[in-house]
Amino acid sequence: MGLLTEVLLLPAAPVRGTAWVLRRVVEVAEREYYDPGVVQRELSALVAAFEAGEIDEEEFDRREDELLARLEARGGL
Repeated sequence: MGLLTEVLLLPAAPVRGTAWVLRRVVEVAEREYYDPGVVQRELSALVAAFEAGEIDEEEFDRREDELLARLEARGGL
């Protein structure tokens, strides 16, 4: 971009900067959400909660399906 374009777009810089930061935050959050290590730790915690009687079988099955879907979504399985 030329200097004139940069000067004309200068008032929009805070908006462009905010949008850039938000894109990066979403990227990092998605990377962590689908990280196989994180999902497997959550699965382990889920099994422990079930075995300790903290959750019932229906809740366990629902949450386990969600976690396995996360693994499948990123090729973790």
